[in-house]
Amino acid sequence: MTEPTRHLDLGCGGTPRNPYQRDELHGIDISLPAQPGPCEIRRANLALEPIPYADDTFDSLSAYDFFEHVPRVLPTADGRATRFPFVELMNEAWRVLKPGGLLYASTPCYPYAEAFQDPTHVNFVTAGTHEYFTQPQLKARMYGFTGTFAALRVLRYSPRGEYEPVRSGWRQDLRMWNRARRGTISHLLWEFRAVK
Repeated sequence: MTEPTRHLDLGCGGTPRNPYQRDELHGIDISLPAQPGPCEIRRANLALEPIPYADDTFDSLSAYDFFEHVPRVLPTADGRATRFPFVELMNEAWRVLKPGGLLYASTPCYPYAEAFQDPTHVNFVTAGTHEYFTQPQLKARMYGFTGTFAALRVLRYSPRGEYEPVRSGWRQDLRMWNRARRGTISHLLWEFRAVK
């Protein structure tokens, strides 16, 4: 009998998403929902705490409109140094993914105004931010990133429905080009594979 596949949704609120349709769905949020849902949701502040699961637990992981809320820099508890919560979270994502596991993240991105308007957005992502966490650049090594991801997709888009961008074709490409020209593309999609 094969082991069930598992998915973890970060910053899920009361309704975790499962973009890869795994057998088991788990979620993490800073607060627990008032009513228990159909899957396990654990409480954790991922800017301060590790992901509360063992190494190599999940086949996939998602983060919808979440990465922009994770600070890039915070002082250490004693105030004598700094730490990098977003880099630490990317380490944690890599740690809990199985070899070849998938990370699917959608986040508001520069230069879209709404990425900056929300006062809880403290981490601004650009079209090149993925280079800090993916081969061959892995630029975040200098900040303590120890994982390795391979980028499968990195694209700017405007989410509709379940946040999955329409697959490319000439009509979709023309629409995206027009939206980019008008400055109305709001999000960046990352789809990475954990290299272990």
